[in-house]
Amino acid sequence: MSESALFDVDPVAAPEQPKTPVDKTFRPFEPDQILLLPPSLDEWLPDDHLARFVAELVDHVLDLSGIYADYTEARGYPPYDPRLMVRLLVYGYTTGMRSSRGIQRRCADDVGFRYLAAGQTPDFRSIAKFRRRHLDALAGLFLQSLRLATQMGLVKMGRVALDGTRLRANASRHKAMSYDRLVEREPVLAAEVDRLRTLIAEMFADAEATDLAEDARFGADGRQGDLPGELARRQTRLAKMRAAKHDLETEAADRARAAAQTRAQTRARDRHAGGGPHPDPTPGHGEQDGGSGASGELAVRAAGDPAAAAARPKPRAQRNFTDPESRIMKNADGAFVQAYNAQAVGDDAHQIIIAADLDNCAADNPKLTPMLDLAQANTGRAPRQALADAGYCSHANLAAAAQRQTEHGTQTLIATGRLRHGEVPPVPRGRIPKDATLTQRMARALRTKPGRAAYARRKAIVEPVFGQISTCQDGKHLLLRGQDAARAEWLLTCAGHNLRKALPSWANGAVLLPVTAS
Repeated sequence: MSESALFDVDPVAAPEQPKTPVDKTFRPFEPDQILLLPPSLDEWLPDDHLARFVAELVDHVLDLSGIYADYTEARGYPPYDPRLMVRLLVYGYTTGMRSSRGIQRRCADDVGFRYLAAGQTPDFRSIAKFRRRHLDALAGLFLQSLRLATQMGLVKMGRVALDGTRLRANASRHKAMSYDRLVEREPVLAAEVDRLRTLIAEMFADAEATDLAEDARFGADGRQGDLPGELARRQTRLAKMRAAKHDLETEAADRARAAAQTRAQTRARDRHAGGGPHPDPTPGHGEQDGGSGASGELAVRAAGDPAAAAARPKPRAQRNFTDPESRIMKNADGAFVQAYNAQAVGDDAHQIIIAADLDNCAADNPKLTPMLDLAQANTGRAPRQALADAGYCSHANLAAAAQRQTEHGTQTLIATGRLRHGEVPPVPRGRIPKDATLTQRMARALRTKPGRAAYARRKAIVEPVFGQISTCQDGKHLLLRGQDAARAEWLLTCAGHNLRKALPSWANGAVLLPVTAS
């Protein structure tokens, strides 16, 4: 019998011997080497880097005359060059680094910022003061970015889409108080302030009666020495509460006055249309109908005074102490946040923002006509087609859309309601009924095959704009407080979005020509 038949096992291979180190040649690496020539900043970045694009824009394309015109005093310590500061702010808002302290750190750590600052490191106070001083001029860079994109052929104005998004304000919703709570807390806090004033007066009188040393410590009986500071905090809180209460009452009075005056004008027009007394063109004869002439206007204005005097804010109306102009709004996640409502109109060709605005009204439907007018004014052309979701649907907007199509040739498609996911409405057949309302006509237009195909582009035009701003530019929350400052910051953010869209064309050799601010 053979040896292999005795053992029914597979042969085991011999273990491999470990490899021994060899004398490998590596690339040269000498961190302590002294450079014979100073390094060039131009070698730090590739040719198609965004920082190079921003540098060329600021130095040769953008109009900074509005910023330079603000320097009218020759005295004082020399400030940083405005080109340097604009470079840093534009690059920061384009890449998502908007904090002045963050920009200061990046000037030391980030190659792109160091390239734009040419090795300088401006402190965060200088950056913040420059932004605050030239905020309007920086917001004007949005129009310049739009003109640049148009010059590069990125704006077609064939089909545009409008939408809004909630931008978180730099304020906590927990720092707000409702009107009924303000009314409840104001007398309580006022009584606490009076009590502290009395207590402090007693302490000072006590101190004067004992010793000058005890006067410096507000008495020797062991009572709290921080009462003046506590009084100042309570007084500041009381002043804010009273200001918020006054603002809410003023807003309620203004709304009531405007509504009463509108009703008075409507009644006057109805009387004239129904054959009532006609206005007399002779001065001083408009009192009887109250519908025209100087006396009629006075009567309409007077109709609002009683309504304004009787108006009271809603008990749940709130005012924030940190940013009083921001409002509680519901965001896309269903959460209530302290926010502003930002609007944007995007062009279908390359998702360029052609119009942008911001306010503190949570409703979208009042913005349709102003935003489309702004888009036409910014570009000098009316779009062929405009798309908007159901948040912009109202009788006034549908009537304005029909008028816009007649005057400017712009077909406006506005969703009249929400559809379930995957739901496909039936295609309409036959003629449109003569008595169909504006809403029914718009719903019918959206159910046609061309209407469905056109409206399907809405999400692909404007929704990615907000997504890119949120992820690439960290632009879903605001740093500046107040509606005017928040609007300027939103415009600067939109300018950064447009510059990101223009970067590939510049990298492919597009020639940049100077643009103007006006």
